[in-house]
Amino acid sequence: MNPKLRELAQWAGDAATKAGAQQYAVTVGWSRFVNIEYRQRKPETVREAVERRLALSLYVNGRFSLQSTNDLRPQALQDFIAEAVAATKLLAEDPYRTLPDPKYYQGRAALDLQLADPAYAAATTEKRHALVREMEAACLEAGGDKLVSVTATGQDSRAEYVRLTSNGFTGEQETTNFNGGADATVQDEGDRRPNGYSWASSRRQNGLPAPAEIGREAARRTLALLGAKKIPTATLPIVVENRIAGRLVGELLAPLSGQAIQQKRSCLADKKGQKIGSERLTLIADPLVVGGLGSRLFDGDGMAAKKRTIVEGGVVKDFLVDWYYSRKLGCEPTTGSTGNLILPPGPRSVAELMKALGRGILITDFLGGNSNSTTGDFSVGIMGKLFENGEPVQSVAEMNIADNHLRFWQKLAEAANDPWPYSAMRLPSLVFDGVVVAGK
Repeated sequence: MNPKLRELAQWAGDAATKAGAQQYAVTVGWSRFVNIEYRQRKPETVREAVERRLALSLYVNGRFSLQSTNDLRPQALQDFIAEAVAATKLLAEDPYRTLPDPKYYQGRAALDLQLADPAYAAATTEKRHALVREMEAACLEAGGDKLVSVTATGQDSRAEYVRLTSNGFTGEQETTNFNGGADATVQDEGDRRPNGYSWASSRRQNGLPAPAEIGREAARRTLALLGAKKIPTATLPIVVENRIAGRLVGELLAPLSGQAIQQKRSCLADKKGQKIGSERLTLIADPLVVGGLGSRLFDGDGMAAKKRTIVEGGVVKDFLVDWYYSRKLGCEPTTGSTGNLILPPGPRSVAELMKALGRGILITDFLGGNSNSTTGDFSVGIMGKLFENGEPVQSVAEMNIADNHLRFWQKLAEAANDPWPYSAMRLPSLVFDGVVVAGK
């Protein structure tokens, strides 16, 4: 970690105190982002951005503001801090805005989470272009004449930051991220042009699938959409594919946030200790997974990161409450986010589950939709495959699922053995029994 970041953070904190702030939290860091896109075997987008940033949380006479700047020149920073403190004094008081009790900073894991790829510097411009070209070429070759267009994308980033507060917290983090993906469009009957994709993310370059594998998977998934049609409305088992299961799980978690509970926008506010799902529903928030995309040693408040069980056997065990909303609710803080979210996998593959189910729908993507955290009602469009006797027989599209999360998760019957490794939501494919799928 660059010691100059720590020096600058401390200097900014001291300047805030001299300007009249009673408390402060300052974060100083830099990031580099590279994005390359290829289309029609030519570069369509080549972009690189480097940003330096200082963010300052100020607590002045019972008032609070969060302000940031990219101008880190000494005199510019001096002026920025003085003006920020003066502006904060003009705001309305908020008695709930304080820094956390320092006791919550304690217990930070002595663990190297390995969030930065030591080989990042080896990712040269030539290598970046070669990887994206390979993804596009593999997708074009696998897609054949049906393909209308292909866009392949490679992204990577590196970031460092230091955070310190006036009441004793100091933390720092260095991260890298690598993303690779391809999306394709095919010509179907009439004017239909379905679109499919494949995408993966990792902290390390070698944690991604091979570029050609990403490209071929994008083509396979797109070709699988050809001939998609509605089927009559039916009550069926569904299998929600691992890479999209996070959509449904995220909607379930939203009412568990301290903000939703305090603002009375949560259908789960009174459900702690109660059963909201089947025995199969266990959700574990683990921010201490080595190399995880959601891993961290401390959260946005500086509180030490810990592994927590949010839901166990269908029973709500914990809420997601940051420091600010814990004060408003008069409860103990946990954390405002999950880190890596894990639903324990089962023993069987998706193919084995489909065979056991006989007839149902394998959902491979969601389209549009909405979810109401106050009531739990949700509705979402689906795409995927109808299967019979465990074998795919027809692509389906323009169909819809509408339910309430308090009922829907009671229908969770099984999890597959395929947790998705390329996301902070490490979820397997999920089987739900008796779901009404609306079609024609």
